[in-house]
Amino acid sequence: MSVISVRELNLYYGKQQALHHIHLDVEPHSITALIGPSGCGKSTFLRTLNRMNDYVPHTRITGTVKVFGEDIYGPNVDVERLRKNIGMVFQQPNPFPKSIYDNIAYGPRLHGITDRVTLDEIVENSLRAAALWDEVKDVLKKPAYGLSGGQQQRLCIARALAVQPQILLMDEPTSALDPISTAKIEELLLTLKGTYTIVIVTHNMQQAARISDKTAFFLNGELVEYDATPVIFQHPNDKRTEDYITGRFG
Repeated sequence: MSVISVRELNLYYGKQQALHHIHLDVEPHSITALIGPSGCGKSTFLRTLNRMNDYVPHTRITGTVKVFGEDIYGPNVDVERLRKNIGMVFQQPNPFPKSIYDNIAYGPRLHGITDRVTLDEIVENSLRAAALWDEVKDVLKKPAYGLSGGQQQRLCIARALAVQPQILLMDEPTSALDPISTAKIEELLLTLKGTYTIVIVTHNMQQAARISDKTAFFLNGELVEYDATPVIFQHPNDKRTEDYITGRFG
């Protein structure tokens, strides 16, 4: 069974249609990469998966987006619970102006966890899962802004993991990072997919080829092609996919 199932998805910003008739299924414990040129709709699509587009005025959606079989745009959906279950990591590391510890504990506290022993355990487990614990375990009370860019991004991943989501959405999480930090994040994602289902927007096609199980190519708000990553990169069915991957445009 698919974790995410999208059917006939259309999205409008006012009168402008940004997504056209998207059909896509995401399998559990996999990494799905969304690629395509700037403005093609991949980040807009990503934000439909946890209703982040709700914050954009005059947005209208038709079609269905089902997560674990539930239509997330249905009338009785608890959006707060949905976003707890579907974590989000953004392009720029965005730690809160708090300590490393309080960044991780923020979500669990928001959801009613106040016991110090439990919070300590969540903080350690989340930082371990994000491959950051050994680097910060002795400085948990120090400001998160003191960390390097790559460490800040792993902190943001740990913060997302602290509320125990089942799905992680990532919008170009390594585009602001150096190659060494990027490699650490990629290695981390390959580990995390054993526990989570990951959907990642990336401009870096080498990254998509390295870490994803499936790749979706977007162009002008349309899903041109979606298949196993080796197929997309080695034997694409659509000439537009081939032209983009080989650098003829984009």
